[in-house]
Amino acid sequence: MRVLVPLPDRDFDVTEVAVPWRMLRDAGHKVVFATEEGGRPEADPLLLTGVLFGQLGADPEPKAFYRELLADEAYQKPLTWADVEPADYDGLVLPGGHAPGMRQYLGSEVLRDKVARFWALDRPVGAICHGVLVLARALDPATGASVIAGRRTTCLPKYMERGAYFLTAWRRGRYYRTYPAYVQDEVVAALRDPDQFQRGPTELSRRGTATDDGPAFVVRDGNYVSARWPGDAYLFARRFLELLG
Repeated sequence: MRVLVPLPDRDFDVTEVAVPWRMLRDAGHKVVFATEEGGRPEADPLLLTGVLFGQLGADPEPKAFYRELLADEAYQKPLTWADVEPADYDGLVLPGGHAPGMRQYLGSEVLRDKVARFWALDRPVGAICHGVLVLARALDPATGASVIAGRRTTCLPKYMERGAYFLTAWRRGRYYRTYPAYVQDEVVAALRDPDQFQRGPTELSRRGTATDDGPAFVVRDGNYVSARWPGDAYLFARRFLELLG
């Protein structure tokens, strides 16, 4: 099957892209990337070196997957967002990231239109962390509401976003605050009922891995699966693969 993964030119989250890519590839699916102008994207460099004193970055295995991804032909030669034909794909994955370059992707009307058209096809959609904002901002043309207005979802919880900001602001400024509004607040505002938002258990540092989903949390509602942060990436990818069948 063909799975579309749109990305910004820079600053996407290493783990939220590399882990689903590797697991989709290993399952025999074809991953197609798209950027605004079709140039090869680059991950957030601080997640490769460490945000503070070599810490708070991606784990070694996702970083190894990212190094493999750099050699992938589809990654080196992505489509443009404008050239994407939603009906050509069997699934859509919307990764996250929080650094300033993500605003290109999160704020694109062109991309939101493509995402809304894909959503209308009723095919598998996965969104993790800030990627859920793309869905919150993508509008159903029939109702004018967000495409996820009637769905249960999670996203980056406010306590995680706030905590990372307070921990690093002395050194990184507003690096962890992509927008003045918290991701959770904007996503909840797009839902019909605030109770549709599922925060998940409190987790400050432990991450799920290829062999341990204990710390991970995802929400599945029909053909849609969402997750909170890089620590959910392995479980998120597994649940998305289940949707693909």
